[in-house]
Amino acid sequence: MRLTPIPDAGLGVPPVPRPAAEPQDLLFEVENLKVHFATDDGLVRAVDGVTFGIPRAKTVCIVGESGSGKSITGRSLMNLLPHTARIVDGHVLYHPEPGRTIDIGKLDPRGKPIRALRGKDVSFISQEPMAALSPVHTIGQQMVPVISRHLKLGRREATERAAAMLARVGIPKPAERLGSYPFEFSGGMRQRVCIALALSCRPKLVIADEPTTALDVTTQANIIDLLVELQEESGLSILFITHDLGVVAEVASDVVVMYLGKVVERGSVEEIFHDPRHPYTRALLRSVPRLGAGRDTRLAAIRGMVPSPFDRPKGCDFHPRCDFAIAGTCDVTAPPDVALGGSRSVRCVLPEAIRPPVQRAETPPSSTQRTLRHG
Repeated sequence: MRLTPIPDAGLGVPPVPRPAAEPQDLLFEVENLKVHFATDDGLVRAVDGVTFGIPRAKTVCIVGESGSGKSITGRSLMNLLPHTARIVDGHVLYHPEPGRTIDIGKLDPRGKPIRALRGKDVSFISQEPMAALSPVHTIGQQMVPVISRHLKLGRREATERAAAMLARVGIPKPAERLGSYPFEFSGGMRQRVCIALALSCRPKLVIADEPTTALDVTTQANIIDLLVELQEESGLSILFITHDLGVVAEVASDVVVMYLGKVVERGSVEEIFHDPRHPYTRALLRSVPRLGAGRDTRLAAIRGMVPSPFDRPKGCDFHPRCDFAIAGTCDVTAPPDVALGGSRSVRCVLPEAIRPPVQRAETPPSSTQRTLRHG
């Protein structure tokens, strides 16, 4: 067991090396996705032209502050949106096998085709297991029907698989615990139950939305380890939604950085941590506490607040908080999404200007000081 370091942008210790995926390896492609909310105060562009890919058997992390649109982006991959939201443009392309493509965004969100995919091909792990699990049904009553329906198994076989999945995620006496209610489990054990439920029908993609947020540090480490192990065993893809850069350094192959509904930068985990090209990405990395820093060291906080989605700034959304903003340019014209080669892109007019290295931390730590295992 060791601390997973957070590299300093430009100089620090590298995250775990993982090869970037080739285009033909993509399981999902999100193209110019736009999701709007209708509210009493007006229209909210929660997701505004998002593009990225999810490789087979790899982990993509979406990073951003609260309100960046990362959770809505994740839910769009299942077409599982709040009733006030809808996909107004773009595509969510699912490639279950070579030569076959399904546009998830074009399916009726309440129709049989999408319901056949949810849970079987694509599953979801919530950050709130008590909200995800029914409090008035036993774990078995929630797992067995899903397994039976999607895998076409009889009740006995489905029950055996449910118990086997609970055992796999570390639930003691799994056959007995199928008769337990969610409140009879600890927070960490409830999250393990949610993972077992999410993986019970052998999905190709798991969307994990802040799955460790409400857990203590040790349990967080165990849950991350478990997801990595299960991915290695089954070859599933993971879309990990988080604000924790320590988790990103540990599990990601590719990283998508979001701000106010837009992707401002994307690339491999090595590219994002070592060569950030967007001022927001750089600011996020600089704001992580460092174990080697002295007691009097001040955090490099990002100045200002995230703008209201009802009152977006003109030009670049980040320019009011940006240390590199150019008057007359960044506050006037919205920057294009600039391709930098491969899957790398940045939404900035100054992708080269922000490249001076950041001061190296003496002891690069994890942002949460959690202990994690390199798989």
